[in-house]
Amino acid sequence: MAPSNKFNVGIIGYGLSAKVFQIPFVALTDSLVLHSIVQRSPSPGNSAPEDHPSVKHFTSIEPMLADPDVHVIIISTPPHTHFETARDALRNGKHVLVEKPFVPTSAQAEELAALAAEKKRVLCVYQNRRWDSDFLTVQKLIREGTLGRIVEFETHFDRFRLEKPTTWKGQLSMDQAGGVLYDLGTHLLDQVFVLFGMPSSVSAKFLDQREGKIVTGGSDESQQPDSIAAVLTYADTGLVVHVRISVVSVETKQPRFRIRGTKGSYQKAFLDPQEDQLRGGMAATDARFGKEDESRFGRLCYVTEEGKIEEKVYPTVEPETYIKILKGFAKALETGNEDDIPVPASQAAKVLRIIEALRESAKTGRDVAP
Repeated sequence: MAPSNKFNVGIIGYGLSAKVFQIPFVALTDSLVLHSIVQRSPSPGNSAPEDHPSVKHFTSIEPMLADPDVHVIIISTPPHTHFETARDALRNGKHVLVEKPFVPTSAQAEELAALAAEKKRVLCVYQNRRWDSDFLTVQKLIREGTLGRIVEFETHFDRFRLEKPTTWKGQLSMDQAGGVLYDLGTHLLDQVFVLFGMPSSVSAKFLDQREGKIVTGGSDESQQPDSIAAVLTYADTGLVVHVRISVVSVETKQPRFRIRGTKGSYQKAFLDPQEDQLRGGMAATDARFGKEDESRFGRLCYVTEEGKIEEKVYPTVEPETYIKILKGFAKALETGNEDDIPVPASQAAKVLRIIEALRESAKTGRDVAP
């Protein structure tokens, strides 16, 4: 057990996620203490020991997992390493927070969830975009019934990027949890899951927009997609969800959400600002952090009591920011209550089942039940 409700955190990996999304928020969470970092090959300008001289440093994972002073492991390495690293951390009695994409398969996710339960350890997935302010705005609209019964939901992650990524996002295959479906698709599908649960069926087309062709998502590199067009169907309500990711989208206002309901519609452009703000060096304690300019607010069309359709600007809700996932994780560590885990592995496993169904659909051309 951690003494005095303080949990020492060891971070495995020292890339963008660790530097921008994890270490700063660990520092802002009262019960979490940065204890140690694994960086295999520190170099000038990219050195955990230089950046954090007061903490312990390792160049391999095993000594950190064996350190009894480390209570929590945050895994911030490429996704094909996540399963074995999380498994070994749990076996060593550590609580674990895993960067998304969680693991390559739903079976692996379920195995880790069962192991965490057996070891009585907290296992959480870092799906930080559950705390995007635009998504929280969508949740508010649906929760309060402003749009009525939702009949069509469209969610986008579009960019204009003609060059293939040189990181794991462009180099790992989907079998290794690489590529656009696991990187960006995981975010969009997780949000859809939070709103609507498991779909009754899915269909998908995988696209290589940079080369101008339809692909199957097969193991050959030439069949790996850079863009996705997917449809999730909910037979019990008639809801249809469109999930779209594009790398060839020449827009000044990239679409984000378009939602239609029996009482109103909502449209929103632009991504949540938190990632760009953090990348640009803004501190999470800055009063501007997470706030959107009014020019980026969405638009709500609604039916008046007189039956007329009117339109107005709909303000984005005040940001809760990505600190919420770390504070929720810390609460789960303190209580040991699975209900307090902000993103349980069991939920991530269900999202992976949706991903696997989309892959099967893209390969076979059929609708698939996840």
